[in-house]
Amino acid sequence: QVQLEESGGGSVQAGGSLRLSCAGRGYDFARYSMAWFRQSAGKEREGVAFLSVGPGPTQYADSVKGRFTISRDNAQATLYLQMTSLKPEDTAMYYCAAYQRGGSWLSGNFGYWGRGTQVTVSS
Repeated sequence: QVQLEESGGGSVQAGGSLRLSCAGRGYDFARYSMAWFRQSAGKEREGVAFLSVGPGPTQYADSVKGRFTISRDNAQATLYLQMTSLKPEDTAMYYCAAYQRGGSWLSGNFGYWGRGTQVTVSS
């Protein structure tokens, strides 16, 4: 059974940092591209960061470029999102996803999803 489990969310003041983790189980972790998405209240889900297999090339949403870093440890079957200089607008539920099925990663066409971890940034 495939499982993606996010952790590391919490409440932080603006300017602070958090590191999210996503542990993958039940599939060949190293074979698939992975990504982080987020969704805040009343808004559509949006892509945050993408990391190809390898690890390979990374892509970021313009809103997080220079502040967030996506990485993976295939030996530990874990995906990370290091978030710095956090802003109140970064407040959202953050989800990891694996097994991109086609199209742009921003479309969210992934086969596996976690349940999310909440990030709240106060001003």
